[in-house]
Amino acid sequence: MIVSATQNGWEIIYHRAHALLAAQLAGQWRRKDAPARLYETIAAISHHDDLEKEWEEDNLTEAGTPMDFTLNSDIDIEKLSNMANNARYRGRWVALMISMHMSRLNESQRGQSSEIDEFLDEQLQNQQRWRKELDIEKEEIDAAYAFMQWCDRLSLILCQQELPADERFLEISKGPDGKRYDIMQSSDQLVTVKPWPFQDDRFTVNVEACNLSQVKFESNAELSKALQEAPIKVLEWTFVKS
Repeated sequence: MIVSATQNGWEIIYHRAHALLAAQLAGQWRRKDAPARLYETIAAISHHDDLEKEWEEDNLTEAGTPMDFTLNSDIDIEKLSNMANNARYRGRWVALMISMHMSRLNESQRGQSSEIDEFLDEQLQNQQRWRKELDIEKEEIDAAYAFMQWCDRLSLILCQQELPADERFLEISKGPDGKRYDIMQSSDQLVTVKPWPFQDDRFTVNVEACNLSQVKFESNAELSKALQEAPIKVLEWTFVKS
């Protein structure tokens, strides 16, 4: 989960909600420049964090505060394998995108254990097989995954409150066309991206967040209960072409 401190406690965004925001952003992309198999790629973006089940997991720091996902470096191979296998039920393209995402996030852990290495090797083998079966050029697949990564990164910038102050630009990442894209929030709270990659000149996206007034928790069960009962706030961002 994505955790931000507030004056009274915590603002928490579930990973699945962050993924849905990323899919909203993907759906705004200019159609004539959209990557291959756009709707299947959006499905992969929407579901790429489905392995996160914050209501079932250990999400407390040693101090008893909600744990932001960046503080948890543990790799659960069983969870990753289940997600990779479940993605196949949406089709090979979605499974390919999810698998590429897992490879990118976890390849740096290669060598830590034979279990991790076997999982990473299996992903590379699956990716090679699916690329061949789908009969699509690697450049198109790489562009589609760059698109997925771009939308994921932009959603995280918004959810993690990383928009710079004083109308400064922040790099998002390179898009599916290989170009660098930057984001900026103006003094009137409107957001723009340069170069502008979207279909419409103005649109609004949103994500739901839980507001917790309790700062510390004795157990994960207590945190889970508080999250289920917490008031929900809708966070919105309006993008405009400058």
